[in-house]
Amino acid sequence: MLIDPKSVSKTVDAINAAIFEGHKLPLAERKAAASWLAARQGLPGAYADTFAGLASELKRGIVVFTGERITSASARHILGEEACRVLSLLGVRDRAAQAALDRATQGLMACLKRAEQDPRNDNPGRYCCGKCTVGLWRNVLAGGLDRREERLLRGLRHLRSQRDGAGTWRRFPFWYTVLALSEIDSAEAAKELAYVRPQLERAAARAPGSNLYAERRRELAGRALAHVTRG
Repeated sequence: MLIDPKSVSKTVDAINAAIFEGHKLPLAERKAAASWLAARQGLPGAYADTFAGLASELKRGIVVFTGERITSASARHILGEEACRVLSLLGVRDRAAQAALDRATQGLMACLKRAEQDPRNDNPGRYCCGKCTVGLWRNVLAGGLDRREERLLRGLRHLRSQRDGAGTWRRFPFWYTVLALSEIDSAEAAKELAYVRPQLERAAARAPGSNLYAERRRELAGRALAHVTRG
């Protein structure tokens, strides 16, 4: 069951999990999920006319696929980006869902345009903070927004500048960032994963456990290491 009627973020998470695990979702489930998400577009609490979480999510924040908790405006923004992402990946031919996605994309594009007019930020691959920047990349990777190659290339150059010398990055949530990097087919992404390779190797070597996010991170670490090898 993809839809959690009490949580937009958990619904998005269920879709992300199915995609991550390579499950082929029945058309009826994809249509139902797309329609349910589309109905959240533009409701009170939505970031930039994207998809609104329910009251509890707006109050307490959300947990992204890799287990990091995000709160406040960042939670609303990332939920909007992630909802756009899964709507694109569900691949449902539905006019209402597509119209909702188009309106949400227009809202995000307006925010990006304002951000790019700020003299303090001349990088189209970066948005306000590290965690929101990763959410942006995830949407771009699914075909959302525009200037894909430029946003990813310049975003990764910014990420490189945030290396802390200890195998992580300043201001970027580690595993959520690794998740995005593992899906970017570029030398720059492979270099960033190579930089954090010791942490990935430790995570990949752990025994399988019952904790959902720890197991996702273990699997992700293995995939990311393979990406380093290909790079």
